[in-house]
Amino acid sequence: MTTTTGTTTAPGALGSGRARVEGRDKVTGAARYAGEIPFARLAHGWLVLSTIARGRITAVADEPVLAMPGVLTVLHHGNAPRVHTDYVGMLGRPNPVVGLFQHDRVPFVGWPVALVVAETPEQAREAAEALVVGYEEEPHDVAFRTGRDDAYRPEDSPMVEADTDKGDVRARIVDAAFVVDAEYTTPEEHHCSMEPHAATARWDDGRLDVTDSNQGSSWVAGELAQLFSLDPASVRVRSEHIGGAFGSKGLSAHQVAAVMATTALHRPVRVAMTRRQMFSLVGYRSPTAQRVRVAADAEGRLCAFDHEALNLTSGVHEFIETSAVLGRVLYDADAHRTRHRVVRLDVPTPTWMRAPGEAPGSFAIESALDELAEKCGVDPIALRARNEPATGPVSGLPFSSRNLLACFEEGARRFGWADRDPRPGLRREGRWLIGTGTAAASYPSGAGRSTAAVTAEADGTFTVRVNAADIGTGARTAMTLVAAEALQADPDLVQVRIGDSDLGHAMIAGGSTGTRSWGWAVRLAAADLRERLALGGGIPAEGITARADTADAIAALPQRERHSFGAQFAEVAVDVATGEVRARRLLGIFAAGTIVNPLTARSQLIGGMTWGLSMALHEEAVRDAATGGHVNADLAGYHVASHADAPLIEAGWVDDPVPGDPVGIKGIGEIGIVGVAAAIANAVWHATGVRHRALPIRPDRVLRAAADRP
Repeated sequence: MTTTTGTTTAPGALGSGRARVEGRDKVTGAARYAGEIPFARLAHGWLVLSTIARGRITAVADEPVLAMPGVLTVLHHGNAPRVHTDYVGMLGRPNPVVGLFQHDRVPFVGWPVALVVAETPEQAREAAEALVVGYEEEPHDVAFRTGRDDAYRPEDSPMVEADTDKGDVRARIVDAAFVVDAEYTTPEEHHCSMEPHAATARWDDGRLDVTDSNQGSSWVAGELAQLFSLDPASVRVRSEHIGGAFGSKGLSAHQVAAVMATTALHRPVRVAMTRRQMFSLVGYRSPTAQRVRVAADAEGRLCAFDHEALNLTSGVHEFIETSAVLGRVLYDADAHRTRHRVVRLDVPTPTWMRAPGEAPGSFAIESALDELAEKCGVDPIALRARNEPATGPVSGLPFSSRNLLACFEEGARRFGWADRDPRPGLRREGRWLIGTGTAAASYPSGAGRSTAAVTAEADGTFTVRVNAADIGTGARTAMTLVAAEALQADPDLVQVRIGDSDLGHAMIAGGSTGTRSWGWAVRLAAADLRERLALGGGIPAEGITARADTADAIAALPQRERHSFGAQFAEVAVDVATGEVRARRLLGIFAAGTIVNPLTARSQLIGGMTWGLSMALHEEAVRDAATGGHVNADLAGYHVASHADAPLIEAGWVDDPVPGDPVGIKGIGEIGIVGVAAAIANAVWHATGVRHRALPIRPDRVLRAAADRP
């Protein structure tokens, strides 16, 4: 059972609940995903993945496979088309798959070493499984742990500084009344979107046409153009319906392999991944080891904040899991220090995963704050209120809006926090120990350049063209409501076209920036169109179109700390005999600017909270040190929260006006997961009196911790 709070608005207006405009197509099957769209003369590719973790390919025995029924070609490093391997990339970084079939090196288990293309997917799979690949194996290293002497400071990325410093942390810790110094760890985690990755590539009148499942067709089209040295205008990528993404659906091996194959065969080629292949080919959340030191004076005010975060990266290219960025926003201190360090291993390249950085970082920071509250003898919410910053703790910039304390106030009221006895291990129901916990949440609210076109049609309707990506978030419906409000029109008169790079450049669906970025462009185009329509005159058969580009508007934004905020609450029950932890209820209250559509907003927030529950209690990918590969690369061994694991989940929001902001919309796609794992871990401590600093909180860990307790 789930409920949501929020203000109600007139039907059809921004902020009113509206069912998804593509909902009927989704439930009837009329909405087709990338792997379902038919093409004439379609061939099917099947990726062959390496079975060693480090070394080189010595032979690809493709002749017997080429003689198998239906097989059209086998592509590998010896015969595949050459690509541009040193381009920068659309997001300011090289893509991990630029070396696909370009050399004989094997950087990890699951690296693509060949593509078998056949008339049917069954023939392709049979032939791929029959392909014999020879290797020269080298010693590998997949062991992620603290204390490694090869961990290093990564390069600052365009999006984040690796390190920040303010004041003397060591001196302030020495003088502090209360200190928490602890290490928190999170495991490797995977996106597991319901729709596997799939792409079909073909050449159409000299243009490369790719039908794909991705988070931004402008992004993928630009990457493919650079990789294959093509004129950007000669590449079209379409991605109309996407069954989940969570950060994993950018440019991956399957699109590149499909383009190579269609170029070689001169016919459409589809490459779809299996669930097991997704565990090595589309990225994942790196495991983290985080040391947090927080120190407070006698009144519970922070005098030192120190967060060091370690993650792994691959030998292919560098990736930073930015776990230490959250503290740069949430808490001020006289001395403030954050560090990111990485270690290169023989593993696939990690990537962004829902709330990258903030999700694992919040587990460490919000657990440490709870431990500090215990030491200080202060209520966890009161401790956070005492350390509420007036400006950005590191940047010094003003906040565009910050209503975190309002979230805690409303959440505490609804959750019944005032009735909580702060002492742990006192509440029991039969064999179950009961506890409650809380944590703060924050996630950036950025914007990326987007373009949009709005057309007034001769029949009185409006057509919106914006290259948004609806990865399950309800983007079509959100853009319908944004356009209808800006045009002062009935939403039923607005049709939205998305998911096609020919529609123009637009921000990806990621980083909780999509709705804000696309909505901004749609509003500007709609405002221009209204002005033109106000001049009077008829609408010609081809309609009247207004266009907008937000590049200048974004550049003109004053510098601010722009974030959504939230307060997470959890109640858990812990079985004293088995160590099982069950979440009994979750509550999240958020401050996220203008809520465009409460129905889809509710889905996003509750979905994120459910994933936070899964992160806290279930998810953990395990690597075999001997082979370098996963031992649980499927949904049987990699446990995610199922329906039976989901308790009463409530999501709501408080009013969060953003003075002077031209949009007022903040992202909500990721903040729902932030802080949930910490709230659950804090609740487990409250139930049992034992702290858990490693995720997931498995039954064996609960029993072992109880046995080790003095």
